[in-house]
Amino acid sequence: MIKPKVGRMFLATCVGSFFILILYFQNISRSASEQFSSQNSFSIKSGRSPLQTLQENDQLEQSAVQATLQGRRELLEETCRTHTRKRRVLGSEDLRHLIVDDKHKLLYCYVPKVACTNWKRVLMVLTGDGRYREPLAIPANEAHVVGNLRSLSEYSTAEINQRLRTYLKFVFVREPFERLVSAYRNKFTRSYNTAFHKRYGTKIIRRHRVDPQAEALEKGNDVSFEEFVYYLVDPQTQREEPFNEHWERVHSLCHPCLIHYDVVGKYETLVQDSRYILKLAGAEGEVKFPAMSKSTRTTGDMAAKFFNNISPFYQKKLFNLYRMDFLLFNYSVPAYLKLR
Repeated sequence: MIKPKVGRMFLATCVGSFFILILYFQNISRSASEQFSSQNSFSIKSGRSPLQTLQENDQLEQSAVQATLQGRRELLEETCRTHTRKRRVLGSEDLRHLIVDDKHKLLYCYVPKVACTNWKRVLMVLTGDGRYREPLAIPANEAHVVGNLRSLSEYSTAEINQRLRTYLKFVFVREPFERLVSAYRNKFTRSYNTAFHKRYGTKIIRRHRVDPQAEALEKGNDVSFEEFVYYLVDPQTQREEPFNEHWERVHSLCHPCLIHYDVVGKYETLVQDSRYILKLAGAEGEVKFPAMSKSTRTTGDMAAKFFNNISPFYQKKLFNLYRMDFLLFNYSVPAYLKLR
């Protein structure tokens, strides 16, 4: 193995048929994190970290939530062992989605379209030294301002290693095609998202629409879901640049086969999983996770309607693109797909 000049170990892995770019630091495996002693409380104020509390809870009689979360971790680890193969040298961009809360010893990998705005709001309350008290009082655009929360990539190598070993690491995931349709609806059907229309819409229309009108080429504001799918499965798309984070695969954003996540929360059980994490952190008295609005959320039935006009050929190509997210996080193949 070639030793990096700055003392970091850079690796990558090929999961399924996709190369995942990752920055791997020594001692982030489950065995390393399990070296900590067991203690008896849910409160970080007693001097125990959320990770230590979680490890002790795993040894005790488990609640239904704890058993579910442990099952998710075990399935994720097994799937990674089955599908992880090659490794190669890479850069450090891969930690920028990991948000750090040093006060409560938390590392959160945010995934767009999986309640990340509300989790960022919650972390702004927890890390804000009293500047923020109510998550929903924080404007959504402010939650995404660079600098309001610290990324793990901003720390030194030693500081990164220490946090990966000792902090509670968590991620929230979602049924991949519901997340994808949610991203399409938000970025391409809302009139206010002119930046996305210009940046991506014009390119999609130019490449994937026959005889586009001049106005469509200029504004990019009427991309169909079919055109969006053609753009995603087109090999030229990823040759030119990485996917935007709103439709990038979770395994490429958060690298769950090399960073051991202690809690894998799901959008489908968002409230109970979020409550459990805040309890582990001893923060349930400081902030409550905001209730979800069900009026506009993308559901499975809604996703099915968007796939009605996608041919079986392109359905299969798209499924293969997101296949690892389905496998890693135990989501079934949607019944509306025609893959055979």
